[in-house]
Amino acid sequence: MVDAADIRTVYRDAHLLVLDKPVGLATTAPEDGESLFTLARTLDPDAPALHPLSRLDTQVTGLVTFARTARANELAIEARQKGALFRVYLGLCMARPNPLEGDWRWAIGFDVRDPRRRRALREGAKGGGVKEARTRYRVHAEAGPVVALALRPVTGRTHQLRVHASAAGVPLAGDVAYGGARRLTLPNGRILSAGRVMLHCAAFSMPDPARPGASIVLSLAPHEDMRRLWQAAGGDPAQLVLDPSAAPG
Repeated sequence: MVDAADIRTVYRDAHLLVLDKPVGLATTAPEDGESLFTLARTLDPDAPALHPLSRLDTQVTGLVTFARTARANELAIEARQKGALFRVYLGLCMARPNPLEGDWRWAIGFDVRDPRRRRALREGAKGGGVKEARTRYRVHAEAGPVVALALRPVTGRTHQLRVHASAAGVPLAGDVAYGGARRLTLPNGRILSAGRVMLHCAAFSMPDPARPGASIVLSLAPHEDMRRLWQAAGGDPAQLVLDPSAAPG
């Protein structure tokens, strides 16, 4: 069980509530089961409306933004259609993508072997449940064998970043469902461990519902387990801070 008091509020105003989602907690759950959404209602009982603008997988941490008003939700939908609402994720993997920056455009469909999982298909693929998907990426930093990727989803498909990284040959550390390793042995014999999917929503930006022409821009450093893995590989945790203005694409 997660207590509402343990959830960090990153930002709140008349229109938006932004929370730092911990690992192991779903963004939403059926029948009002425990989730970040139910805890958000506890933290913000006076919100005129409360709607999540994104949903992070249970093992993924970071910024989740809730619209507190119908105006904010409508503006977010409009901004997403125009590309003016974006999120940037930090992912750790054990290899460099080739090229070091670009677009991943594999379509995404259900994995016929397990309906809970997704699979990458060629761009333009058709079929039941198949959706176009696009991710902008770049190598953000490197620490020994560990590579930090800045990932900006242009579309918002289930497991999109995880599936695209895997299809590119750079599955996220700890993402065993999509080929990522939980352990890596360094040349000196030291073992690096990833106990969950090493993915964190690190930045968010959208037009400010209260100030026409202005934007709300937020960033959030990754959680301790990601920083610890990075540091064990020889990196400086300060390298993992993402500047939203330098988002891929």
